[in-house]
Amino acid sequence: MNNPRELLQILARQFGLLNKNCCEISGLDISLIHSHILYEIGRQNLPSMQKVAETLGVDITTFSRQIQSLIRMNLVKKSASPEDGRVYLLSLTTEGKFVAGSIEKMMNDYLDEVFSFMNEFEKDTVLRSIQLLNTSMQKSKMCCTPMG
Repeated sequence: MNNPRELLQILARQFGLLNKNCCEISGLDISLIHSHILYEIGRQNLPSMQKVAETLGVDITTFSRQIQSLIRMNLVKKSASPEDGRVYLLSLTTEGKFVAGSIEKMMNDYLDEVFSFMNEFEKDTVLRSIQLLNTSMQKSKMCCTPMG
């Protein structure tokens, strides 16, 4: 069996996780972290800034800078919670929904092509294995913290 770290390194490279930008949409260079933020805001219903930052494992200061950048790009809207004015809720603007949808389509097309080289059993095995790996990583005390 191959070295697990080597397999994950290759996977990260092939998935483009080392690239600074994930894509260009509507003339905007979208970074990988922006792509993840847009995905989470779209997936959750009016999430708080803290909730999305925690979901992504990003400290709130760094996350806040990323949100300001997305607001300047007119992709995200930040508004005070009606229940607690100290909490800010995030939503996608119309342009943000378009960009998030475009990224979603690009990723689905890419994954459809990748999986087209596998039969159904192989595809199911890979997806079950990734789910198992994700579950095990969530149980790890070392997960989602800077190595150092």
